[in-house]
Amino acid sequence: MPRITLNRLAAACALVLALSLAIAPGAFAKGFKVKLRVVGAGSKVLAERTVRTATTAVKASPRATCFGAGSGGSGKRVSIKGNTAMGVLARASKSSRPISPLLISDHFDFGLALCGVGRSVARNEASWYLKINHRSQSVGGDQARVRRGDEVLWDLAPGFPYPTELVLKAPKRVRAGKSFTVRAFSYDEAGKRTPAADVRVLGSGAVTGSDGRAKVTLAKPRRLGAVKSGGIPAARVPVCVGRKCPGGR
Repeated sequence: MPRITLNRLAAACALVLALSLAIAPGAFAKGFKVKLRVVGAGSKVLAERTVRTATTAVKASPRATCFGAGSGGSGKRVSIKGNTAMGVLARASKSSRPISPLLISDHFDFGLALCGVGRSVARNEASWYLKINHRSQSVGGDQARVRRGDEVLWDLAPGFPYPTELVLKAPKRVRAGKSFTVRAFSYDEAGKRTPAADVRVLGSGAVTGSDGRAKVTLAKPRRLGAVKSGGIPAARVPVCVGRKCPGGR
């Protein structure tokens, strides 16, 4: 039986380590999926999609001056980690025209600053408000970590205090002509959920009562939404009617 010397053992260990290092970057490069929503000026939904994370390079823009004169970017390309909220936004901007280009500044020591997404640019008291899983973040978007399945929301808030976030709950499948109940909730900065009254259910014309509930009747498949003055509109919820489901996003 061949004798295993210390030199051979060391060489074998080195080979295993080299292979693991070679494989690891490829495994991490695949990233993971995160849900992204971007709400721009006038509460217009700019993006509502699933994004696979990946480190992305964007150009820091000299026009990103929403934090004051002289606060614009250097014009150099900066790399943003894929497992961050800003990384998710940067990745999505590469394939979605409504959220491109991004106006990002690298002027500050604390990290990257976001001024504009597509045509929605922060001016005066407005600023980009970031929430992950309905909770406000205390760090910049390039430092706010995300995990698989997280929900990332960027909203161009008109000022402070920030608006509450609306969420609509509805059955996945209903019967044509038969009423069903939907529920609207609002989330504050801390992620606390409360029933949302006086919310208009888009796609039905119904309005929620004091308990956040509303009765809806559909004749065909719909993507229901929820809006209320001063609030961040809810993500659209697909509702199938019988065997038919709404197409598109």
